[in-house]
Amino acid sequence: EGQLVESGGGLVQAGGSLRLSCPASGFTFDDYAIGWFRQAPGKEREGVSAISVSDGSTYYADSVKGRFTISSDNAKNTVYLQMSGLKPEDTAFYYCAASGLGPDSGKYYYMAIGTFYYWGQGTQVTVSS
Repeated sequence: EGQLVESGGGLVQAGGSLRLSCPASGFTFDDYAIGWFRQAPGKEREGVSAISVSDGSTYYADSVKGRFTISSDNAKNTVYLQMSGLKPEDTAFYYCAASGLGPDSGKYYYMAIGTFYYWGQGTQVTVSS
């Protein structure tokens, strides 16, 4: 069974940066898509960014485009989310998740919670104003 363990969250001032890490195990990393999702208090979980590990295609929510960058290190079975220009509205619990979604499935499915079936426990990101 797939396992993912997020790390790198913390408290940062607005405008600052954080890098989240998501090492994965228990499945063939190169064949999977890895997504980052977040959930703020009182709000639904939403897709932030995703990557097709097999071909490197990346997807971003409009709210983070240009500020966040997703990448993968296939040798380490790890996906990263570099977050820059952080805003207070980015404050949330961040989760990474894995799916066997194919590389040509489109942004809708890459950003959909229901597409992903292996989930990490999450890491808190707090951005102060």
